[in-house]
Amino acid sequence: MNNTTRLLYDGLQAAIQAAQAKFCLPNYLPEPPSGRTVVIGMGKAGAAMAQAFEAHWTGSWDRVQSLVAVPYHSVLPTQHIHLVECAHPIPDTASENAAKQMLALVSDLTEQDLVVCLISGGGSALVSLAAPGLSLADKQALNNALIRSGASIQEINLVRRHLSAIKGGRLAAACAPARVVNLLISDVPGDDPTCIASGPTVMDPSTCAQALEVLAHYGIDLPPLAKSSLQNAAWESVKADHPIAKKIQTHLIATPHHALSAARQRFSQAGIPTLYLGDTIEGEAKEVAKVMAGMAQSCSRHAQPYTPPCILLSGGETSVTVKGQGQGGRNAEFLLALLIAVKDQFAITALAADTDGTDGALPLAGAFITPDTWPKALALGLDPLDYLHRNDAHTFFQRIDQSITTGPTHTNVNDFRAIFIE
Repeated sequence: MNNTTRLLYDGLQAAIQAAQAKFCLPNYLPEPPSGRTVVIGMGKAGAAMAQAFEAHWTGSWDRVQSLVAVPYHSVLPTQHIHLVECAHPIPDTASENAAKQMLALVSDLTEQDLVVCLISGGGSALVSLAAPGLSLADKQALNNALIRSGASIQEINLVRRHLSAIKGGRLAAACAPARVVNLLISDVPGDDPTCIASGPTVMDPSTCAQALEVLAHYGIDLPPLAKSSLQNAAWESVKADHPIAKKIQTHLIATPHHALSAARQRFSQAGIPTLYLGDTIEGEAKEVAKVMAGMAQSCSRHAQPYTPPCILLSGGETSVTVKGQGQGGRNAEFLLALLIAVKDQFAITALAADTDGTDGALPLAGAFITPDTWPKALALGLDPLDYLHRNDAHTFFQRIDQSITTGPTHTNVNDFRAIFIE
């Protein structure tokens, strides 16, 4: 990495660090109850959240039961909180077993008991139990179709909430009459708690009819039983009139905005003006890239809206409609489309990565481009447009040795995109 790329990478690390549970969780821990405490959780930040809970819990561990689901190969040492490894982004039998165990764990609670829920992005797949009549194979096929369809994360999770026996507030309902405290790390644009891990412990205002609309829009077929159950509203999620609703407290302990603000501060310390474009940007990754390229060009040629050198910083969650044989990866696809739009017309350095350390199906966080990337690719005989058409951006960046690998970051506050205009 050159110095400019290193600066952008430092911004990514600042964003990830700001969203670590050890810093943001302790202030939100509730007082121990007179009865039992059950700690349940799911998500890519689950292991770090469990560690932070252990470090700051003041109650008796003799009265604590627990189960937190985390992705494979992301376990951290814990003394009291029980961690289980499950699959992401497509659920597996371990995901199904974790869901059943959690429902059993909260099945006989009283008003004197407390349930603390440690939830972050990725939980939808890690804890997954199909609605009655659907199989795990059905859920896997539907998840895969939704992920590859180009649907937004809000649309995907809306459907998930209505095809589940645990999401859409159903896990919260199972906790009744105990008190429920949600500690959430947001990975979704707008920080809607119903979208974080598909809202297992919050009430859900969306409907079966809306889920059907999403599926129809993207041409995704359902098994006959699932279709009829949605049409008849038999699988409606838990609404605000449920008795448990009054006993739920929800805290957003870390958000994409919080993380990007830390990155912006890092860039400011380096003396680089930074235009913060927000943390809620959505849409097809390659289309978002075209817009960002236009803004970068305006800065370069007209010193508007900022005079170079400057940085355009943004977050959110773009999508990729996978039509080729590639592995997808929205941040890599964004960067490849940005590279194609800019070519060598003006000098930029850019970095895009997922703050959880995994962009798409490969264990790569993202990638970076520099003013030398376009001529470097051509010299190697690579056709960037061909890789984009095949949704194979990660292979392209691996070929030119410009991938970014962080490993599991133990948090998840969505996408990080930074473009440096010289």
